[in-house]
Amino acid sequence: MALLYKADPVRGEHWRRLFAEHAPDIEWRAWPDIGDPRDIQYLAAWQAPDELETLLPNLQVLFALSAGVDQLDLGRLPTTLPVVRLLDPGISQGMCEYASFAVLSLHRDMLRYRQQQAERCWQAHRLVPAHQRRVGVMGLGLQARQILATLKTFGFALSGWARSEHRLDGVACFAGDEQLPAFLGQCDIVLCVLPLTEQTRGILDRQLFQQLPKGAALVNMGRGGHLVEADLLEALADGQLSAAVLDVLEQEPAAPEHPFWHHPQILLTPHIAAMTQPESAFGVLLENIRRHQRGESMLGLVDRERSY
Repeated sequence: MALLYKADPVRGEHWRRLFAEHAPDIEWRAWPDIGDPRDIQYLAAWQAPDELETLLPNLQVLFALSAGVDQLDLGRLPTTLPVVRLLDPGISQGMCEYASFAVLSLHRDMLRYRQQQAERCWQAHRLVPAHQRRVGVMGLGLQARQILATLKTFGFALSGWARSEHRLDGVACFAGDEQLPAFLGQCDIVLCVLPLTEQTRGILDRQLFQQLPKGAALVNMGRGGHLVEADLLEALADGQLSAAVLDVLEQEPAAPEHPFWHHPQILLTPHIAAMTQPESAFGVLLENIRRHQRGESMLGLVDRERSY
């Protein structure tokens, strides 16, 4: 029995040592040195190789080394192959840290102060108390709920929106297309942590921005495909939005001429909100392998129809 790893080789070495120490019965192989492909029952990957069914004829589970699976073309994978996303507590911690950094940066006007520093301008601006700052999160899955719990400690007025109904203490919850305008209308800062699906692609567009209070700010921690970039530039130019913190783009890395690089109202980071850490993720992955071996349900099993 073997597991094939296909992702970053540096972190792969950490994974290899963890399997050697804690699961020596599972043979570790790293792409592209797959050996006899008939031995491989498990694939742990960021992106799957082409013609997976032919390449790995005895593959039983694909473990995505990420919290989301939109980087995988599920339509090209064998329909009977279980796909399991990684519920790494380290990813959740990183997402909460990034959300706190982004919201606090916008709440405390740090993009404007950064620009003033470049201009040698010493000018203070009115400080809005946290309880008067309305922060909304689009998406109410596990990551979003943990982000909201973290933001709650600062005293922000919190709300959340998802396709289906949720109930969270201290969070005003909205659901469905019919409640989206009401949700947006009371967000001074809106964070997108939605999964990327056909329904959510391009959701951060001109129409959505117009439903936010004038001068609101955006944080996109989901996927680049959520954002219509030209619409964001337009909203910043006409003052509908005051600032944006973006960790993801449609095309990564951004081209040298991309307008986001030098835009004074945009803080751009290179998809670093959270990263899979072998030390925190190993136990989750191994537990799922053991669950599969025992014939039990695995945690993080992807619903193909919902794409998450």
